[in-house]
Amino acid sequence: MAKIFRPSSREATILSKIESSNDYARKNAIYSIRDHIDHLSNAIAMKLVENNLVETTNKNSLEEQINKCLDKLGGLDDFDIDYKVAPFRNMIRQPHIVSLYLTAFVIENLINHKDVIDIFGSDEDIYLCINQQVKKILPS
Repeated sequence: MAKIFRPSSREATILSKIESSNDYARKNAIYSIRDHIDHLSNAIAMKLVENNLVETTNKNSLEEQINKCLDKLGGLDDFDIDYKVAPFRNMIRQPHIVSLYLTAFVIENLINHKDVIDIFGSDEDIYLCINQQVKKILPS
């Protein structure tokens, strides 16, 4: 039998606070991209190439594409972000929204860029590589 959910209960209050804190963390991470966009795009591009996850003819072009993606992410609304990351949402238990968005960008869009030869590794490998750099620079 399903549990009855009463909006006026203590449980609803706790769930609301958790949801609010998750929304705050998400918005804070996206907002803080603007302060670290160049450093973050450089670190991510470098790690993707070093870990042999992305094979490219031009590392600077890869960095520029990631930079444009991060710049675009800073101006998107929640629906557009959720739409982009929807296929990858269940890949990691508690994903960082910036890492998840960049993973979706690398897998879906970057593969078609003229300077990218190929992308290797699983979706999770790409996410973990990107997330390692994002966590160093951005708040969780």
